[in-house]
Amino acid sequence: MRDQIDQFIKYLALEKGASEHTCRSYLNDLSHLAGFISACGLLPKPETGEVDVSRLDRDIIRIYLRALFRSNKRSSIARKLASIRSFFQYLVREGIISRNPAKGVATPKTEKYIPSTLTIDEMFRMLNAPDKSNPTGLRDQAILELLYSSGIRVGELTQLNCDDVDLELGIIKVLGKGRKERIVPIGSKAIEAVRDYLRRRGLSSGNGRQCPLFINTRGGRLTDRSVRRLVEKYGKKCGLVKSISPHALRHTFATHLLDAGANLRDIQELLGHVSLSTTQKYTHVSIDGLMEVYDRAHPRSWRNTKRNP
Repeated sequence: MRDQIDQFIKYLALEKGASEHTCRSYLNDLSHLAGFISACGLLPKPETGEVDVSRLDRDIIRIYLRALFRSNKRSSIARKLASIRSFFQYLVREGIISRNPAKGVATPKTEKYIPSTLTIDEMFRMLNAPDKSNPTGLRDQAILELLYSSGIRVGELTQLNCDDVDLELGIIKVLGKGRKERIVPIGSKAIEAVRDYLRRRGLSSGNGRQCPLFINTRGGRLTDRSVRRLVEKYGKKCGLVKSISPHALRHTFATHLLDAGANLRDIQELLGHVSLSTTQKYTHVSIDGLMEVYDRAHPRSWRNTKRNP
């Protein structure tokens, strides 16, 4: 089974154009399945000690999923099952097995959740937290401003090169999921912060150079993990009680746009969502906001009734 998993990961990377993060997630999910089957002795091992994929059936997949329920969220289980389905569908297409054992296995209903977001005041406090008198502070300021200004994913941010940023036009070129490119506008504060950071490095944007936009102290490309750590650090520095991640800034970007009256379709385009249903989780707004919209717009609201009795 290990060889088939390796072949599948290569197929994802070379033919489907999947990102390194996506390939790593599939590899982790499928390796976990293979390890579980081997450790539990669900199949007799051949001389090689490897799991024979042709002998896997629906019952084994269900046993694995039941085991996952003990310590995993439903959303994680659903993701693992999706990885397993894709893997076996690939094996069917390649003629390695005759049927997909994960087909027909029900996907667990995922939990409904409201994304963690910051208020405008909390967000502004966080944006003012970095010390801009040193190179690291300038970099961190540019990262925070860019994440909030564009709503891009942390993986999209770390993959940006200097040539992907046009500060004159106020846009960045982002390589999203499925290696799909999109153009995202950024605001004046983000433009200013990125320009200050690049000036400190002796660089400019849109200069034809493929060097990483954000680098660490050793000059290498900044990693997703490093960005998560610095976001958490500044969240604590400005006194936020809740745990803050780069994805929370993405949620905050979308929520603040929606609260200000932006169209959901436009937000979908900016975030790079394929489905509008993914974007619709941002439609949660405060009851005060709902009441204000209702009061302003509905003909029979209290405000309009007072005006036109």
